[in-house]
Amino acid sequence: MKFTAKQIADILEGEILGNPNEEVSKLSKIEEGEKGSLTFLSNPKYNSFLYTTRASVAIVNNNFKLEKSTNTTLIKVENAYEAFSKILSLYNEVKNNKTGRENPNFISNSAKIGQNEYIGAFSYIGENVTLGDNVKIYPSSYIGDNSIIGNNSIVFSGVKIYSETIIGDNCKIHAGTIIGSDGFGFAPDENGKYSAIPQIGNVIIEDNVDIGSACTIDRATMGSTTIKKGVKLDNQIQVAHNVEIGRNTVIASQTGIAGSTKIGNNCMIGGQVGISGHLKIGNNVKILAQAGISKNLKDDEIVNGSPAFKIQDFNKSAVYFRNLPKMASKINKIEKELKTQNQKINE
Repeated sequence: MKFTAKQIADILEGEILGNPNEEVSKLSKIEEGEKGSLTFLSNPKYNSFLYTTRASVAIVNNNFKLEKSTNTTLIKVENAYEAFSKILSLYNEVKNNKTGRENPNFISNSAKIGQNEYIGAFSYIGENVTLGDNVKIYPSSYIGDNSIIGNNSIVFSGVKIYSETIIGDNCKIHAGTIIGSDGFGFAPDENGKYSAIPQIGNVIIEDNVDIGSACTIDRATMGSTTIKKGVKLDNQIQVAHNVEIGRNTVIASQTGIAGSTKIGNNCMIGGQVGISGHLKIGNNVKILAQAGISKNLKDDEIVNGSPAFKIQDFNKSAVYFRNLPKMASKINKIEKELKTQNQKINE
């Protein structure tokens, strides 16, 4: 789709410097701008690129002043970065605004599907599934029996959603993620042989949750594994059975959360963090990357290390750790001197 500089300026309530009829059909970074693209400039370090870019239209701050002429049409706004982010969102919305049903697919006769849906090719919609309005199911996805997906939610290609899963409004689930697989529950007998414990719970994902690619969220043994409103999960995250993740918590990639752990609201968890089972993590907790969590954490704690401890103590310990070679050298020197002194005394 093509848009003119005037149309973009009207959306952003900006002022045009240049040709209002200049057309764009794609987005670009300012240093890589091509004819027909829209870019932005907010960081003064990139000012020089405005005079060399081939982008047709650039969004700039109101206080930006041209040092020389440019062939690029400018749109001046209060905050160029925020304005471009708004355009990105609109562009993404238009790009993903698919509707209709592609063939082949399977949709159960008992499924209830809202208005303006998109069902991609090779998708499977099971018995008694309910899809809200404007739901988009991309190709090769599986929606198990009795599952519910709320309004405006998007399920990208290859996502597998097991039965009884409940997903709220405005959620986004990226390719390859699996929701509702069995929790890791096995019991040994007297001979050490393991038998699977039936996992009869489900997964509940509340509104406005984003889940990255290739994540796995296990169903509860009983009850629900719960991802609360506003949670953002990066790629390749493991959430075990009966875990609860509180509102607006964000978790970076390759983190693993063991069964029945409860994480509070507004937490920030770095990449490759390991969290043991049956723990309680408070609200507003920050866990730095690669930390290992083996005990409960109180509200507002910031921790690092494996096993993790308070960030202030960790930083002090890191200083000592870096100095260990020097300290060892000093100790060895002292030991040699004492040995020499003892030898002289014995003589």
